[in-house]
Amino acid sequence: MSDIPADLRFAESHEWARLEADGSVTVGISDHAQEALGDVVFVELTEVGNVFGAGDQAGVVESVKAASDIYSPVAGEVIAINEELSASPELLNSDPYGAWIFKLKPSNSADLDTLLDAAGYKAAIGE
Repeated sequence: MSDIPADLRFAESHEWARLEADGSVTVGISDHAQEALGDVVFVELTEVGNVFGAGDQAGVVESVKAASDIYSPVAGEVIAINEELSASPELLNSDPYGAWIFKLKPSNSADLDTLLDAAGYKAAIGE
């Protein structure tokens, strides 16, 4: 059974999004996603300043089993990336909700309302 924090929103592609106090949105991959991937060995990070639409590919997570694209759950400009993942990609396995991947300045914070809440994500992954 996956850990699904109630304060996050989720994309059907298994990214989580958290609205921060400053209006930015922090993005990572769900516990369910990291379990499905297995041991993460590499994260291809985007660059600060890149602008994505909701659903655009924003990076890649590689594991011993497979490579999986990371998608931006909302539209916006990348304002920070988690450089720590370059040296320690396994943090996505050990702390999927602490090991964020990138932060966005959203084009429209109402986009978060289009994402699944915890109950909706739980249903989407069949738990």
